[in-house]
Amino acid sequence: MIKREVLGRYRGSILGLLWSFVNPILMLAVYTFVFSIVFEVRLDQTQTLYDDKFAFALLLFAGLIIFNLFSECVSRAPGLILANVNYVKKIIFPLEILPWITLGSALFHAGINFLVLFVFLMLTDHPIHATLIYLPIIILPFLLLIMGLSWLLASIGVFVRDISQFIGLVLTVLLFMSPIFYPASALPESVRDYLFLNPLTFIIEQVRSVTLYGRLPDWQGLMIYYGLALFVAWGGLMWFEKTRKGFADVL
Repeated sequence: MIKREVLGRYRGSILGLLWSFVNPILMLAVYTFVFSIVFEVRLDQTQTLYDDKFAFALLLFAGLIIFNLFSECVSRAPGLILANVNYVKKIIFPLEILPWITLGSALFHAGINFLVLFVFLMLTDHPIHATLIYLPIIILPFLLLIMGLSWLLASIGVFVRDISQFIGLVLTVLLFMSPIFYPASALPESVRDYLFLNPLTFIIEQVRSVTLYGRLPDWQGLMIYYGLALFVAWGGLMWFEKTRKGFADVL
């Protein structure tokens, strides 16, 4: 079903699956041109290890990979059950796997984006750090968090149809309240800690650390994040299982 989800997005197009490579390449090219050449954005040495024209584009692209992974799953979650009413009627079908299908598709495209990022690093003579091996360890709790929220929103979306509109607003706020267009270190210390209440902030900063800076993960913070993500995933699944009995009646 994940394979069908990925291929279905490009069905009928001339380039087909190649669009999954073309889109991030064009995105990165535009970011590099706009922010590095047009606006000539530069970051201080205290904020980044790179002091060249590609630094901001790399930081921006890495942050957007994480946000897009989160956004695609969470924005589609409220409509998952509504879009698959025929599965609700089949008692033997495990409805809880529907969010996994969306996550699998989003993760495929995130993987392509990371591949484009690594190729761009090599083409611009930036080092590929050995700390990249920690990337899956950082992404895993983020996926658990996404799944917990997806189960919760998929269930609520059956009973409250307005949730889709609300989530769209929340994602817009998160886009600008996450350190995507700026590093967390650019904020005053008095407000920096509040930024980490955003579930995206820690993961974005850690992904940048291991991919762009060559730093080790924040193990203590990562363990706390793992615990919170497991709690959200467990709570979301329990809520989904408890409310699924009412799906057929509502639909």
